[in-house]
Amino acid sequence: MQTADAQLLVMCALARGPRHGYAINTTVKELTGERLGRGSLSSALARLQAKGLVEPLQVQGRQHPLRLTQAGRQVLEQELQSAAHVTQRMFEAAAPDKVHYQERLAASQASRAYKSVMFLALAARPGQAVVDLGCGAGGDFAGLAEAVTISGSLLGIDHDPAMADRARDCARGLGQVRVAQAEAHALPLQDASVDRAWSDRILQHVADPGQVLAEARRVLRPGGRLVMAEPDWESLVFDHPDRESSRAYTRHLTERIVRNALIGRQVPRLAGRAGLEVTDVAPVTAVLRDPRAADRILGLQRNAQRAVENGYLTAPAAQRWLDGLAEEPFLAAVTVYVVVAESRSG
Repeated sequence: MQTADAQLLVMCALARGPRHGYAINTTVKELTGERLGRGSLSSALARLQAKGLVEPLQVQGRQHPLRLTQAGRQVLEQELQSAAHVTQRMFEAAAPDKVHYQERLAASQASRAYKSVMFLALAARPGQAVVDLGCGAGGDFAGLAEAVTISGSLLGIDHDPAMADRARDCARGLGQVRVAQAEAHALPLQDASVDRAWSDRILQHVADPGQVLAEARRVLRPGGRLVMAEPDWESLVFDHPDRESSRAYTRHLTERIVRNALIGRQVPRLAGRAGLEVTDVAPVTAVLRDPRAADRILGLQRNAQRAVENGYLTAPAAQRWLDGLAEEPFLAAVTVYVVVAESRSG
């Protein structure tokens, strides 16, 4: 993390009242979702004390709490006011919980565009058995259940207990749908037991995409079909005067945030290695024109802050970049690959 950024986070934490080092970091995590590194915290505290912006409280005991001085409060207020027109008016500061994020992503225009391609490619029919790998909050259940009708079956699988619980709520009233909390790396299904498999953006997160694809191949009947959608995050671009900062933001996302950031381009090769026959690859580019809608998908401010912490951007460059996104006509784009693969007969 850049020293100036760490200092600002420490001052924000101390604005809530006197705290010692561990409590400061606990408050920083509440504000940002991540703690400061030990070196960043100690350096920030030393610099703030040297500037007269924080001071120790004279109390007995082993702990040595610190508080903001009057000068520190004035500096903090100025810093927050300078960024308020972006952070308050345009972009989210706090990360949404996983369930809420998945639900709003599913409702976005960008998501609906590639999902329509997926549904057509899946071609699920009444009476078929379908498995939704990484079903999340169950946002795709209604469409998949309608395709197989009550004579078919749909199994939603997610490893996250909160997601699985929310998916069960979505499955209420859909008699052909059930949900299992399980790993996509080891599906709780017999060999050759399903006709269709649906996988929406899970391979970018899993530890071993090849193993997930091998499991999908195992549970598919001969002639069965797997339809996958995965982003290629290196394709993320912004129309912004500061091209270097835009590239740094994307590079940070691909190198530090998303586990398998290039999976979109890799899926056809990995599917072939897993014994599946790739029959179609369709790139679907999502073009985002509304900065608020883009922020709800990309977490622009949060990830720009992380890019600063990890040395991809300086704090001033990140702030200028966010200001530009908020003030200029906005355009960002990212490509999602919809890949269709089938289980070979015999």
